Formats: sequence, C-alpha cells, structure tokens
Amino acid sequence: MMKIGVALPINEQSSYEEIRARGVQAEEEGLDSIWFFDHLLFREPDGATRGIWECWTLMSALAEATKRVELGTLVLCTAFRNPAILAKMAVTLDTISKGRLILGLGAGWHQPEFDAFGLPFDHLAGRFEEALKIIAPLVREGKVDFEGKYYSAKNCEIIPGNIRAGGPPILVGASRPRMLELTARYADMWNACWLGPVQGLEPRLKPVQEACQKVGRKPEDLGLTVGINVRFSEPGEQIAPDADRERVIVGTVDEVAQALHGYKLAGAQHLICHLHTAESEHFRKLAQAAQRCREL
Repeated sequence: MMKIGVALPINEQSSYEEIRARGVQAEEEGLDSIWFFDHLLFREPDGATRGIWECWTLMSALAEATKRVELGTLVLCTAFRNPAILAKMAVTLDTISKGRLILGLGAGWHQPEFDAFGLPFDHLAGRFEEALKIIAPLVREGKVDFEGKYYSAKNCEIIPGNIRAGGPPILVGASRPRMLELTARYADMWNACWLGPVQGLEPRLKPVQEACQKVGRKPEDLGLTVGINVRFSEPGEQIAPDADRERVIVGTVDEVAQALHGYKLAGAQHLICHLHTAESEHFRKLAQAAQRCREL
C-alpha cells in the first residue's frame, strides 16, 4: 500500500505549538508520515532573509509527541553536521521513536545559508559521497573505519546500537547524474520533488533507473518516493489563472484523491504532500483525500 504523508510548516511564521498541533493532527487523522525540511535560513539576492526552525530539534520533539507516524527529513543536509555524529543522532532518534525514522539525506544547495553559518560550499557532491560512506555503515551495521579528504571516522562505533535490523532507511533526494549514482549505491529510497500531477513523474524516472543499472542494482529495489504540491479548492471555486497546474495538484478532496491514486498506479511507494497553507482544515482535507485514495 502506498503511504501518504505531509510536510510540516516549520518556517518562522509557525510557532512550535502550531507545528506540534499539525503533527499530532496528521497522526490522529490517519496520515502515514510527517516530514521536516532542513535549512538554516533563506536569503534572496537583495538580502531579504526568511527564517526556519532547526529540523532535528523539532523532529526529536515530535518523536515524543507522536506514537505512530513515521518521521522523515526531506532532506537532511549532510554538510550541516559531522556525518558520524549525524549517524549517532539518527540511531538515537530511531530508538526514541521506536523505529519510525526515515533518514532523508542531501548535499545542500542554498549557498547563503552556508556562508551565514560558516560552512564550506565547495565540492558538495564529493563531501556528500564521503558523508554517505560514513553514515550508511554506521546506521546499518554500527561500525565504520573511514579516512577521506573531507571527513574521517576512524574505528567509529555506535553504542548503544540500532533497535531494528539495518537501522532507519536512508532516502536520498537527487536529480543530477553523480548524485543519482550515489543514490543507487547507498540509498534505500529515492525522492523526486516537487511535482504536481503524475504526468511529471515519468521523465524523472529514466535517469535514476539508468543509475541503478550502472551500479548493478535492480531499479525496483530502490523505493520510489515523491514530493508533491497540493492545493485544495471548494467545488465551483475559481482558481487564479496564474496557478501552476503542472507543478501543483489543485482540486477538491475527491479530485486530489484521484491525483494521489495516479501516483499509486505509477509505482510510488510513499508520497510527501506539501500544502499551500498550514491551516488545520487543509490538513484534514489531505487526510480525507488519502483515505479516499486508499479506497480506490
């Protein structure tokens, strides 16, 4: 069965109480997962800056506030944290949540936040590859002995270790050839985002399938997850003509349910829905659409 989750609103406009309420609501209303973005700030070329809460701290709090939903990062930037310590954090949180963590990883892309927090922005793919060579064996086996150009983890062990065999699944969000090859080598899941109607998925699939074949992996062994934009409308409501129908699913609960079902037919295993508003009513509508999708 395809799982359906929702990205929580963790920007500066949302208080922790609001973020917690939406996470608990998602669980109570039957969604499968809640997801957290990992950024430090957003800065426009003109210097205008927008804020965001720190991903891991929020997720740790929601691990205690919820009991059933999976907790995913979309995606955790490996450049923000030492990879061996990140792996230890992941194993610890997976234990706290009783095996509910999905460890989404990425290399990062927004240079202003790297500059503002004193982080190197060079060789992102190379740094990411070394991070994966440390994180993957640590969360799966509890040990690694690695010396690289950017990172090292000499005779490193995680004690206490995993509570589930193989540790939390590793998800990678990637689209470029080298990153897709790393995904095929090290990840349990791949994420394509941000899409609207399912027609946008097929062009994304061929490159990752080719990457799997290049490293000798069956494409079907790499779990397919998709980030989608969703905007609910009322029956008869006129949506502004500038709405991007190619990148956003727009419709009523029933129409969104049909659109979600299209992804199930396309082979998606997990959808991460990004809503255009953090209002409780729209979280409720997403849960209704998810239930109707399951019934189709």
